Amino acid sequence: MMDLNTKTIVDLQLVQKCLRDNNITQFYDVWHMEKGITKQLHKISKTKDCQKVKTWMRAIRNHIYWTAASSITGPERVAKWTSLLNHVQDIHTHDDPLFPKCLHPIRSTTDKSRWLSGATPAFYKLEKALTKKTVLRDIAKLSPHHQTSSLEAFHGVILRFAPKNVVYPFLGMLCRLYLAALHYNENSDRGQATTSSGDLMFRLTFPKARKGEYRAKPVQTEATFQYVNDLMDMIMEKVFVDPASYRAEILKINIPPELSSEYEHPDKEEVIASYVSRFNQGRVV
Repeated sequence: MMDLNTKTIVDLQLVQKCLRDNNITQFYDVWHMEKGITKQLHKISKTKDCQKVKTWMRAIRNHIYWTAASSITGPERVAKWTSLLNHVQDIHTHDDPLFPKCLHPIRSTTDKSRWLSGATPAFYKLEKALTKKTVLRDIAKLSPHHQTSSLEAFHGVILRFAPKNVVYPFLGMLCRLYLAALHYNENSDRGQATTSSGDLMFRLTFPKARKGEYRAKPVQTEATFQYVNDLMDMIMEKVFVDPASYRAEILKINIPPELSSEYEHPDKEEVIASYVSRFNQGRVV
């Protein structure tokens, strides 16, 4: 679902082969799959006679998550996913025995304009995008339970403790990673905040990737920092009392050499002498 260069594709194929050879079940993250399909649908909705596809985009995104969460096997995921092409035509019974009919109540509607017709460019392009061989292969591998969102949230916490635009020594970076882990572990399962009357709190967001679409997002309770108090108590009550043992443990840490040490270091004066600013170069004739 992403634009990948040849080397990346080869690397992914090698990883997948290794997983198959070791009988390791591989799942794909639903959010990344949904993001790739959404980009394709945006492109389709901007083409001639395909604007109606845009009205179905939110339902299609929801269908991806429902397909992953409600299925047990890969073929069942594919069957539920392809049933979407019937659903958008107001057809709710399907030929695949793994998913013979839609689970929602069948309602008659007088507004026929919301449905797609099979003999239109919009449906043709939608069908082509949703039933490509690579898409069906990836749909079959969607993770039914675990996603990478928690890992990405942890990476966000790391950026707060160790911004990428600041260079830290090895031990300094190690300490910041430990602090990020402590903060994340204490606050990752925060509940949803409530009002004084006990109602759950939400806020409206306008994600940039959604092109102006809005969504409700739960407001979490305030973060806590009990790990800071625990660390301070340990430092005051144990480290300051007998720092020798802690110093010895720090000295045991194997600090790797700097990356720059792997390269040849030329004479600085020679480099300066050979330096020519591009603004001072002679005119090319």
